[in-house]
Amino acid sequence: MSDAPRPKSDHPLGMTVYDLPSPDAVAQADAKRTAMGRLRMLAVLLICAAPVLASYFTYYVVRPEGRRNFGELIQPTRALPDVTVQNLEGQKIQLPELKGQWLLVSVADAACDATCLRNLYLQRQILMGLGKDRDRTEWVWLVTDAANVPTEITPGLKEANVLRIDPKALQQWLVPAEGKALSEHLFVVDPHGEWMMRFPAQLSDEGALKAKKDLERLLRAAAAWDEAGR
Repeated sequence: MSDAPRPKSDHPLGMTVYDLPSPDAVAQADAKRTAMGRLRMLAVLLICAAPVLASYFTYYVVRPEGRRNFGELIQPTRALPDVTVQNLEGQKIQLPELKGQWLLVSVADAACDATCLRNLYLQRQILMGLGKDRDRTEWVWLVTDAANVPTEITPGLKEANVLRIDPKALQQWLVPAEGKALSEHLFVVDPHGEWMMRFPAQLSDEGALKAKKDLERLLRAAAAWDEAGR
C-alpha cells in the first residue's frame, strides 16, 4: 500500500454542498413572499367586490340620457342597526337578519292612520309591479308602538313583514326629510342592509310609478351579484 500523501481538495465537502444562505437573503425572501401573498389576497378581494362596485357605479355615476333618480340617495348609506324587533306573533329577531333582499320600508304606529294605509297600499303595488323581480324584494312595515294592529287590515298584510321596533333605535337609523315625519316616507334598503334611498313624503300615484322605476333600475344594476331569497 502506497504511503504517498493524498492531494488536498480545493473545495471541501462541507463548504460546497451544505452552504447556508445568509440572514440577509433569508429576510429578503420572506419579505418578498409576504408581499406576494398580500398582493394575491388583494386581487381576490377586488375580484369578489367588482360586481358590487360596478353595479353601484352604474347606478350612481353612469346615467344614460341624463336620467335622474326620483328617490333621494342617502350618502353615506346607513347600516341596519343591531336591535331586536318582534313580529306580530311575538317572535323576536335581530333586525340585520333582514339582509339579503331589497327592502321597501314604511314606518307608522299600530293604529295606522290614512297616511300609513296609503303607504302600505303603495308598497304592495310597487313591489307587485316588479314582476319576476318581486322575489328579490321584501315589504316591511316597522311599527313604533306596542298597540294592536287593527284586525280589519291584517288580511291585507299577509305578504308584509310587520315588525315592532323601539322608536329610539329607529330614529338613529332612518331620517325623514326636513319638516317631514318618518311615517310620510318610503325607504329603500339594499341587500347588504344599507339604507340608501328615501322617496318623497306623501307619494302620489305618479310618484309611486317613478319610485317603481327607481327600484327597477336598482335591481337591474345589481343583477350580477344579487339573487332572490336570503
